[in-house]
Order: sequence, then structure tokens, then C-alpha cells
Amino acid sequence: MRIVSVSENKNIEKRVAVTPDIAKKYISLGFDVSISKNYGTHLGFSDSSYQNQGVVLDENEKNIIEKGDIIVQLSLPSDEKLSLLKENQSLIGVLNSYANKEKLEDLAKRKINSFSLELLPRITRAQSMDILSSQANLAGYKAVIESFAHFEKAIPMMMTAAGTIPAAKVLVVGAGVAGLQAIATAKRMGAIVFATDVRISSKEQVESLGGKFLIVEGAENLETEGGYAKEASDDFKKKQEELLSETLKKIDIVICTALIPGKKAPLIIKEDMINNMKAGSIIYDLAAIQGGNTAHTEVDKIILKNGVKIMGETNILNKLPTSASNLYAKNVFNFVSNLYDKENKNININLEDEIIKKTLIK
Repeated sequence: MRIVSVSENKNIEKRVAVTPDIAKKYISLGFDVSISKNYGTHLGFSDSSYQNQGVVLDENEKNIIEKGDIIVQLSLPSDEKLSLLKENQSLIGVLNSYANKEKLEDLAKRKINSFSLELLPRITRAQSMDILSSQANLAGYKAVIESFAHFEKAIPMMMTAAGTIPAAKVLVVGAGVAGLQAIATAKRMGAIVFATDVRISSKEQVESLGGKFLIVEGAENLETEGGYAKEASDDFKKKQEELLSETLKKIDIVICTALIPGKKAPLIIKEDMINNMKAGSIIYDLAAIQGGNTAHTEVDKIILKNGVKIMGETNILNKLPTSASNLYAKNVFNFVSNLYDKENKNININLEDEIIKKTLIK
């Protein structure tokens, strides 16, 4: 069987789905591996580093796709590339099953197996395949670094003969994987960190990292069975708004990470809250690509409102593409290993396996 991957549009996506180390693992498992020429050169993965592992390089992407049994990518390929797929091939990646529903249904009708990795169940056996967690960890870290770089004051408290500089106050909105990493990173750099989340169960995790958890009065635990946040009631939103309005007046940097799977990101920080923040404050919105958590978030722009900088990017992981690629490629390899029947040297789509059942688009 052959695993293949073609170059992403590097203007949009700098990560790769196969690294030289992971290519070696695929070959050890019994696969042939083919990729595009110059596939990872922008990350320092030379063509020779792949060839030394036994990977076949090809300039003709049409040829690569047509010969592949399994195609591994970061995201859903272009319509032109999708048209090249044939019956019984398998496509694996973050296919954004909610936004690309019609395209994926069409692939299913053509008897192409599409596995969307953002749908992985939150079970112990799937942890090594969990692309959302591995990538969110890096995103949370990098959001803090980026926002601190734009903040024009010191982060930790500093005591000098000339006086004391107070520590920066950071608020993290959403205490999922990205939020918890943001808390840990900001704390390590000397900030005073607060956090809020609709899931009361996250309080213990926040406090274990040294953060102070802000609880909405009368809050319920708004958590799905899979551990994700679910949409809050109007009453909760009103109470959360009141708490945030007061808190934001004292905050220097806000990291927004609140997302609801398959839906537009919740609007949490409204215009009047921004107007009451201190001039020079920073809001970094990791939810920008899904509409943003603030009233003024715009993708790939820095918006200045009442002296507050609001930042949001399409793909913050393009600023950590090598680290992100290494983790993503390992996650995908672990998924493929679970899918692959070593004895018969083929793919075993066992719908009794919860991992396969949840990720396969039917």
C-alpha cells in the first residue's frame, strides 16, 4: 500500500503532514511513501532527508494522488485535487466536516473514505492521535508570545531603586487545551493570570497552573459528554458579561480561546467592554477564524479600538510550522497505524472501532 501527500498552498498553510522521521515509520510499517518535490524544504526538511528514508519524490502531483491508497494532508485539498480521487482511496486530515459538508458527502457518494481528524472521540485510546490537543497546545503558547511582543510594558513585577513595576494582568477566556497552555506560559513569564470558562470542571486545572478562576454566580457546568464547552443560556451570558465588564477594566492582556465545535465562535467581549479597557491593552483572539470572541476581531489584522489592540490570525501555527508539523505528523501516523491491518496489508474500516466510526464521513 502507498501513503502519499502533496504540497499544501504554502501561502495559507506551512505545516506538512509527513516529516522525514514519520516517513521512516510508515515504511517500517510496510507502506510505500510518495510526496511532492520540495515538499518540506521551507521547514528545513530537504528532499534528500526524505529520499534517505526511502521516500519517492515526484513533480507530478496528479500522478502522486492517483497512485496513492491513503492521502494524508493538513486540510481538505482543492476541488481540482479532489476530482483526482478514485473509489476506495482514503483521505485523512482536518477536513473541517462542518464547513465542507457538501464536498465530503460527495466524496462519500464516490466511495472515497474521508477521515476528518477533528472528530476524534475524547477517549484514552485516541489521545496519541488527538490533533486538536497537540496543535492547540502550540497555539496557546504562541498567542501569549505574540501578544506580549505587542505589549509595551514589562510582564513580570520588577523592583528597582527607581521604583516597582507591577506585573501585567492577563485574562484567558476559555480554559481548554489552548487556554491552559496560555495560562501556563503567561504565568511562567511572570504575569498575574485570571481565567474564565463555562465548564466549572476546568477550575481545578486553572488553579493547578497558578491561575485565578473567575466563577459566574450560579454557574452550571456547561460541558458536553466529549469534554467540550456547549452553548450557554441567556441568563448565564448576562451574568458572565457583568463579571467580565468589571474584570476587563483591570486587565492588560486578554487571550481568547472560546470555541464551540461546528458553530460560530461565541461573542464574549462586546464593544462597551473594550471601550472600558485601559489604553495600551492587548486582545489576542485565537477564535478569529470562526468569527472571533470580540466585537471587533478581524482575521489577519490588528484593529485599534479606543487604544486597545485586537489581534486575530487565520493560522497562528504558521509561526511554529516545524514544531506543529512534527506533532501533527505523529498524530496522523498513530491514526493510520490503528486503521492498518498489518497481517493482510490493507485498511480495515472497522465501524465497531469508535475512533474509525466517529471520524469516517458517511
